[in-house]
Amino acid sequence: MTVPAAEDPGDSAVARQLALDLGYRPALGMDDFLVAPGNRDAVHWLDTWPDWPGPALALVGPAGSGKTHLAKVFAQGSGGVVLAAGDIARQEPPELTAGATTIVVEDIDGGVAEEPLLHLFNWIVESGRHLLLTGRLAPARWPVALPDLRSRLSALPVAVLQSPDDGLIAAVLIKTLGDRQLMVGQDVVRFVVPRIERSFAALHAFVAGIDARALAERRNITVPLARDVLAGLADHREES
Repeated sequence: MTVPAAEDPGDSAVARQLALDLGYRPALGMDDFLVAPGNRDAVHWLDTWPDWPGPALALVGPAGSGKTHLAKVFAQGSGGVVLAAGDIARQEPPELTAGATTIVVEDIDGGVAEEPLLHLFNWIVESGRHLLLTGRLAPARWPVALPDLRSRLSALPVAVLQSPDDGLIAAVLIKTLGDRQLMVGQDVVRFVVPRIERSFAALHAFVAGIDARALAERRNITVPLARDVLAGLADHREES
């Protein structure tokens, strides 16, 4: 499996097709989020909007599982706005969301102002909008003390994202390299996939790093170069 050379103007499209040939499809009509067994349940939930069983849904999964990416795809496709948990205390809901059809609030289990979130929840219900909340853990485990809010959160339907499997890592690696019009052979993909951290953030850091190294050193992308870049990323994580 080889991504074509950079001089071919159809490179990124061909790379996307190679990724899709692994058995994954774009989510929600977008060509940059690939659906795999570990995220299919979550994508199905978002695909069914606006026919959710209630006004709100929780999207949960470990770090690096693609929550932010999928939330942004959902917001774009549903006419929504994406907010950080810390944003919701700054304005009243109508001003905060600027008339959006859907509202996404990220990283609720990292800490949130509880009264403003309850106020936002009530406004969502009253205005007929929909709310997507993201976190690493299920809503029943979010650190919320306000009884009314805890009751609402505990009753939410939950869409679960799992860490990406090898097949999805390979598909996204091929696509991301192709988007940069980089040539890569099967041997490089086979070397990288079992060795890279199981997260999309690590994968994108690897592609950016190998692109920079290949350009600066005028080298082809080979297994030795991939090994060097992976080692550099590992050293950076240890220093951090």
